[in-house]
Amino acid sequence: MSAVIDVQGLVKEYVMGGNTVRALRGLDLQVERNEYVAVMGPSGSGKSTFMNVIGCLDSATSGHYALNGHEVSGLDESALARIRNREIGFVFQSFNLLPRSSALENVSLPLAYARVSRKERHERAAQALQQVGLGERMDHLPNQLSGGQRQRVAIARALVTKPALLLADEPTGALDTRTSEEVMALFAELHAQGQTLVLVTHEPDIAEFAQRVVFLRDGVIERDERKDSATQKAAQRIAATGGRS
Repeated sequence: MSAVIDVQGLVKEYVMGGNTVRALRGLDLQVERNEYVAVMGPSGSGKSTFMNVIGCLDSATSGHYALNGHEVSGLDESALARIRNREIGFVFQSFNLLPRSSALENVSLPLAYARVSRKERHERAAQALQQVGLGERMDHLPNQLSGGQRQRVAIARALVTKPALLLADEPTGALDTRTSEEVMALFAELHAQGQTLVLVTHEPDIAEFAQRVVFLRDGVIERDERKDSATQKAAQRIAATGGRS
């Protein structure tokens, strides 16, 4: 199978105040290896619920979901945690870094959960920080780094387990325009290196960097558009001219 994400008939229902809310209504989606997909939609469209399900943070009510060839549907919480740690790297708007830990320690944390030896954790964390351009900032605490640098630490942490899927939720929401472009340039580099990316965003200019944009509305896919490669590359070139903070 070449699909990293294979979703068929995905349904997610919640009970709120005695009412059943159908957040996802039979959604079908496949994301192939090395695709770069942006997921968009208005508030209440189901995109946050969808992110939680494909990120193995929540389970669907019904439907089929395979992640990198592994059937995820029906797994219990401990099994979801194991596959999440092995197959998915997360990047969030708020960075979610430990304030009293260095960049190196923050990046090595997922490997500690995977019971990797301390020596190997530090070697792989250092390599990931080099990959995102922060090789000289490994010993810095988060409050000693700029917003863009903190997000790059978060990206390095997401990459350190060599995940099949990099899942980013509004990764530029806390950044200014120039720093957002720097982060998106880094995502473009990672995609060029073969990383599969799914980006959840409400910003059309950020979605321009992806090669495919999926629009959700009322829990289903309203549109699934593949971008002209020249348009995508133009957006990535604009970001690349910003340099790094």
